[in-house]
Amino acid sequence: MPLNIDWQQILLHWMNLAILTGGLYFLLYKPVKQFMEKREEHYRSLDRQAQETLSQAQEKLSQAQKKLDGADEDIRQSRAKAQQAVQQSAEEQLARVQAQAQQILTHARAEAEHDKEEILRSSQRELRKLAAEATKRLALHRDPFDQFLDLAEEEARHEER
Repeated sequence: MPLNIDWQQILLHWMNLAILTGGLYFLLYKPVKQFMEKREEHYRSLDRQAQETLSQAQEKLSQAQKKLDGADEDIRQSRAKAQQAVQQSAEEQLARVQAQAQQILTHARAEAEHDKEEILRSSQRELRKLAAEATKRLALHRDPFDQFLDLAEEEARHEER
């Protein structure tokens, strides 16, 4: 051996190195690699779940927005119907009030006409009565003209009271 190299020792060291490398591969590298793969798969699944959850949330958000838009439209329609109903009710009530006012006015005119006729009849009766009294007094007294003047004065005094 020229350089004092022991090939047997080198071969044994190489075998030791191979055994050590193989043992470390099976004992350390493979479990760590499996752990890292599992971890990576776990994070991928978390990412997929987050993406799915995000897409579901966006879908629910769009559905909620559609429902909200539909609800806004329903509210507008309901409000328009309510305003229309209120306006119609107000118009009906106004028509009823006007009809009632017209009825009251007609009744008041009829009553006024009746009162006017009653007053005219009453005044005609009173005039007849006064004329009859004047005729009686004139027939009883010699001077009818004086009696008529006395009667007129008496009536004037009576009206002043």
